[in-house]
Amino acid sequence: MTKLSVNINKIATLRNSRGGDVPNVVQFAKDAQRFGAEGITIHPRPDERHIRYQDARDLKAEVYTEYNIEGKPIPSFMDLVLEVKPTQVTLVPDAEEAITSNAGWDTLKHKDFLCEVIKEFQAHGIRTSIFVDPILAQIEGAKATGTDRIELYTEAFAQQYSLGNEKGVTPYVDSANLAQELGLGLNAGHDLSLDNIAFFKAQIPHLLEVSIGHALIAESLYLGVENVIQMYLRKLK
Repeated sequence: MTKLSVNINKIATLRNSRGGDVPNVVQFAKDAQRFGAEGITIHPRPDERHIRYQDARDLKAEVYTEYNIEGKPIPSFMDLVLEVKPTQVTLVPDAEEAITSNAGWDTLKHKDFLCEVIKEFQAHGIRTSIFVDPILAQIEGAKATGTDRIELYTEAFAQQYSLGNEKGVTPYVDSANLAQELGLGLNAGHDLSLDNIAFFKAQIPHLLEVSIGHALIAESLYLGVENVIQMYLRKLK
């Protein structure tokens, strides 16, 4: 079964829009796990526009499933991850002006940098994953960095699927097969939703984990958080 990790950034966005501590991100993480989520994902940015660095610290004691912290490995982010020691760190090449993640790593261009960062995290017992586009050369490049896993950036698939083009999943199938051949664990995320997750899961071999935030929270506004988490779990079985 593919694990569902719930990204709770949008809960922090809602909290920050009003000030105070409602909704409480730690309580939401606890509830999401109680409802069946098999992991919690956060993605702090340097400007802390949603998840704050202190949230990462506060969540450590309450996430008893898999704890995944995503972000660009700038010094402050690395210090945070080494302090908190989550289950997994997912390295994302965030552009400063981007609203959300919009590209995977160029693992060939940034090989030396990624090797250094990954070695540091692994030395502290933290599983590493690299956010990558479904390009075979980039997955081969990821293997050369020593990473434990890759996370496929799935926005292109989601866009094509919404247009009725099921063949848009083909690069992801090829990427998944190559990752398996290379001994890389496989995660996926970005714009996955109740509309497309079952199809994606059925097509992608060896998929260990999906991280879903924006769609899951939006769907929960209509259907309820507990119900939506259970719907994802049924589709991933």
